[in-house]
Amino acid sequence: QVQLAESGGGLVQPGGSLRLSCAASGSIFSRATTGWYRQAPGKERELVASISSGDSTKYSDVVKGRFTISRDNAKKTVYLQMNNLKPEDTAVYYCNVNYWIGGNRYEDWGQGTQVTVSS
Repeated sequence: QVQLAESGGGLVQPGGSLRLSCAASGSIFSRATTGWYRQAPGKERELVASISSGDSTKYSDVVKGRFTISRDNAKKTVYLQMNNLKPEDTAVYYCNVNYWIGGNRYEDWGQGTQVTVSS
């Protein structure tokens, strides 16, 4: 199991920026696909962005052009740079890793970090 620790959430005004970080334990990180999900009150958890072990990225349409996902394998950390934040970006943001070992797929989640966009 991979332990994940998110940081960087907080309160920001509309139009502002935040950078989320997610530090992972263990040695599997460089071979894992990592991602950020979010869950707003009363809504289902949704994918925000993901980055594969080969650095291929995917973004949800609502954040494309505003958010950037990146990873540093040496630090076993994935980042989410969020610019031009909007009130509708308010949610708990969760870090996720998924990976394969011996033909089995595994998935781990962080505990989440709150992002609130409000004036």
